[in-house]
Amino acid sequence: MKYISTRGDQSGKHFCEILLEGLAPDGGLYLPQAYPQVDGDTLSRWRAVYRDQGYAELAFEILSLYIDDIGAADLREICQKTYTAKVFGSDEIVPLRHLENGLWLEALSNGPTLAFKDMAMQLLGNLFEYELTRRGAQLNILGATSGDTGSAAEYAMRGKKGIRVFMTSPLGRMSPFQQAQMFSLMDENIHNIAIDGVFDDCQDLVKAVSNDLEFKRKYKIGTVNSINWARLLAQVVYYFAGYFQATESNTQKVSFTVPSGNFGNVCAGHVARMMGLPIARLVVATNENDVLDEFFRTGVYRVRASADTHETSSPSMDISKASNFERFVFDLLGRDGARVRSLFGDALARVGEFDLSAHPAFNQTTRRYGFESGKSMHSDRLATIKDTFERFGMMIDPHTADGVKVAREHQRPGLPMIVLETALPIKFAATMVEAFGREPERPARFKGIEALPKRVTRMAADVAAIKAYITEHCL
Repeated sequence: MKYISTRGDQSGKHFCEILLEGLAPDGGLYLPQAYPQVDGDTLSRWRAVYRDQGYAELAFEILSLYIDDIGAADLREICQKTYTAKVFGSDEIVPLRHLENGLWLEALSNGPTLAFKDMAMQLLGNLFEYELTRRGAQLNILGATSGDTGSAAEYAMRGKKGIRVFMTSPLGRMSPFQQAQMFSLMDENIHNIAIDGVFDDCQDLVKAVSNDLEFKRKYKIGTVNSINWARLLAQVVYYFAGYFQATESNTQKVSFTVPSGNFGNVCAGHVARMMGLPIARLVVATNENDVLDEFFRTGVYRVRASADTHETSSPSMDISKASNFERFVFDLLGRDGARVRSLFGDALARVGEFDLSAHPAFNQTTRRYGFESGKSMHSDRLATIKDTFERFGMMIDPHTADGVKVAREHQRPGLPMIVLETALPIKFAATMVEAFGREPERPARFKGIEALPKRVTRMAADVAAIKAYITEHCL
């Protein structure tokens, strides 16, 4: 299995090369040269594997199709080490919970930081440690978070040999719980940087540093954001696990609704569907920052400036530049790297948007690739949170509520709809109190977390300043 760039580099690299590299040298994102194809016999075998041997073994089966430069025994051991009931709370790892009329929630938020990002980040931490040890190398991870990626990465990487984490986040834009999870960590290899701006400013800084190839190589810069293919690959696994739980045979189809801002989570569903998983629809649920919904409705991808990025009650989706969207557009346009480079490297830089509405491929977003979309507002998520609790006795967080609201609008009779849970409600206590008057239960290990001492550096959205900080504190 070799990997190529969405912007045209066809040289082909092995998995462990791109694991540590993040962005491609030409500024593109890595994808496999071709998606492995899964037939009915393989699906049947994997269904039995998940039922009889568990999630870790299913992860090994899927990852093995994409990773051929880690020995099978070592890769299996990494998966077994990562996906345990002790870490994720159940033998299923991602259990389904039925809401109503074929509507399901896939629980992805039972990991160390109570968010779906743990599903991939725990694996990524173990993969990094394995490969760095094998090479006798070190890595300085630069990341950006709108809320959950940061804590998931830091909890996965804290104490890891040969790794330092530099995590940028938008100043004041995360919930108090999210901030406390990150800023209260005192590990020497963890550095939190609060940026004056929004998440897109943080993401731009990460890309700017990664695109400076001389600096990147000198200071061994890697990424944990979903621009890193390894993280997205890990997320593919829970689409298969959700499908196996919701169906009894491979003749059945399901749909997934995914709360999304950066397009990474739903892009993993796109990969699973391209592999042959019987997914009818991939429904993208956005909040007021509706860049993705606008594209799937109109064909226009129009990024917003920082001042036009709304601060909402589902803050992890307050994103106006969906970096993973480039991977889907690459597939949509027949893997035309030059065209993708002109759109994401030129058009967005010059005018902040591009228009594919007249392109013949745009009609294939739903017909061939299964994408649909919808939007949820503050009043919608409050109503959905309240209704779900009153009717089912189940608390869901604001992002998951966005997903449930949009999922109901796209349900079809006889077709299971699975909503991917985003986080546990305690991470967004203020919104939960607004919805039904009280805070959710808090895991014992997080009691009083907001009052803990914090270690964080405030900084302007300045590439030179970030580079100087990394230079001073890197390994």
